Amino acid sequence: MNAATGSEAPLPDERAPAAVADAGDGAEVPRPALVRYALGSAGMGVYVTVPGLLLLYFLTDTLGVTPWLAGLALLVPKAVDIVLHPYVGSLSDRERARRGSRLRLLTAGCALAPAFVALFAVPGPVADRPWAAALWVAAWFVVANALFAAYQVPYLATPTDMETGYHGRTRVLSFRMVVLTVGILVGGALAPLLAGEGDSVGRYVVMALVLGVFTVVFQYVGVGGVRDLLPAPAPTGTAVERHGPALAQVRDVLRRNRPFRVLVSCYLLVSTTTHLVLAGLPYYARHELDRPGFTTVLMAAFVAPALLTTPLWFRLSRTWGKQRCLLLCQGFFAAGALGLAAGKAAGLVVPVLCTLVLGVCFAGLQLFPFSMVPDTVRAADGDETGRTGAYTGVWTATEATGAAAGPYLYSAALALGGYAAARAGEEVTQSGGAHTAILLGFTLLPALLMAAALAVQSRYRLDAELTRARGV
Repeated sequence: MNAATGSEAPLPDERAPAAVADAGDGAEVPRPALVRYALGSAGMGVYVTVPGLLLLYFLTDTLGVTPWLAGLALLVPKAVDIVLHPYVGSLSDRERARRGSRLRLLTAGCALAPAFVALFAVPGPVADRPWAAALWVAAWFVVANALFAAYQVPYLATPTDMETGYHGRTRVLSFRMVVLTVGILVGGALAPLLAGEGDSVGRYVVMALVLGVFTVVFQYVGVGGVRDLLPAPAPTGTAVERHGPALAQVRDVLRRNRPFRVLVSCYLLVSTTTHLVLAGLPYYARHELDRPGFTTVLMAAFVAPALLTTPLWFRLSRTWGKQRCLLLCQGFFAAGALGLAAGKAAGLVVPVLCTLVLGVCFAGLQLFPFSMVPDTVRAADGDETGRTGAYTGVWTATEATGAAAGPYLYSAALALGGYAAARAGEEVTQSGGAHTAILLGFTLLPALLMAAALAVQSRYRLDAELTRARGV
């Protein structure tokens, strides 16, 4: 093992050129196959958005589950992901070594849609008991997350499996990010419209059915894209077995690859922050802006800018590098979150403008970390691409942890403020403490978390080595 890549020391100059010389800027990647691959992200976008946006609100304001219990119902299933995702990553590597591709696991993940519908299809006798309703949602959340992992982990391993270079990986991920944004926009805009104001479980079931069909169609398109981008090579036998059990691989990749470790630490904070904002959006729109239907508008303002700014971020990164662009996104995201504290006192224009700032930054917060993961794998000493799934499993487990921690932190803020849960159709007057918790949990807390992410990301050194090696 090269001490420069496996210890605390930065990557030496003579190692960097090898890490970036793997295949140019990605222009050689066939566009039709790249588009089909990217389209798989539309279905993923729906699933990463809708539970994060509506599930906490569904529990507290439709099923009458108290905030602390609702937070646990979302946190515990995601805790399972900490072990599940690295295991799926290990399984994905073994599949590729033995069969030449990860397609079998990827296809199995297309069974996500029925579990997604079951999340919201709470039977009447169960819905009448908040504890039982929370248990129902938690159990189906575990199943849905397992199926999502089966799709997400091998899908995200594709850019690393491809033979393309530093900017090429960003190009591949920029296509994915644009389509992911469409999926997030479809889920984030349609879900609140279809679910209404949370006045019945039936409305949520209709929403889940419509978006579930959307999800599975694009998942299958993505499978075809992966097949076209990565024609199956000859199986390599059992070479991956030498890396050991899944949890041992987690320890190993984090121990030996410092750039990856820093990137993971930062992205845990980023994922926590963005999912906290998603979870808080319906509460902010209803209780601070006095416009429950404004959730769709704010969600569109949060996501839509990525359709325009993702290509711009890609072009800017070719000049500035990914690290500088990512730090810029983190700084402006924190400022935009603080601006939302003005609430309805500043009218509706200020919250919308601040949300647009968050949306522009959100595009970069998704594009750059995901495109930097393959850089860390390719720059590591030895044939790390032989266990790309191990790295991807750790990465997606980090994302899943943030997806749980964000709503849980917001639910904890609501509980501390005395937020009163309600069943469908009930009208509850919230206390002053609850309003304070809703506002500060949605503005100050994410700003502090993103500031911490910026501090951690500033320790990432690999991008400077790679851009210097290319003369950028």
